[in-house]
Amino acid sequence: MIGQLHKSEADLPGEQVLRRIAVLTLSVGFAAAAVALALHRPDWAKGLAGGAVLGWLNFRWLRRGIWALVTSAMAQASQSQGQHRVEGTEAGTPATGAKSHASQPGTFIALTFRYVLVACGVYAIFMYLHVPLVSIGLGLCALIAAIMAASVWEIVKPGP
Repeated sequence: MIGQLHKSEADLPGEQVLRRIAVLTLSVGFAAAAVALALHRPDWAKGLAGGAVLGWLNFRWLRRGIWALVTSAMAQASQSQGQHRVEGTEAGTPATGAKSHASQPGTFIALTFRYVLVACGVYAIFMYLHVPLVSIGLGLCALIAAIMAASVWEIVKPGP
């Protein structure tokens, strides 16, 4: 069972939905920024685009953090399972490489402090680009719109 869980991230069910959410987040945000530019509101366009990028980063950090937690739990389960095997049989080793273990502390920090990182990004955009806070907040909502669109997409046209 655990061996089946050691597939690469690209092979997981629903991975195409996660990629679609990431693409739609940026698409919705930049489309809204384009509309703001067409309405001659460059300050709002900057805020919408910046908020969409922050929403995308938030989603990316969450996704990577959850993936690191899952692989870490699978590695621990595999090690404990390997300790309980009879001597002479091959102990299962996790399919995660040294690179994933080396990047996990940073990933856990990003997962834990992602709201702080997003808040710092909002502060920086607000202070240095002088854009309305509401536009940044609406840009962050691009992630919500992307999640809803991807969910409807999966209901209407489910993947394989």
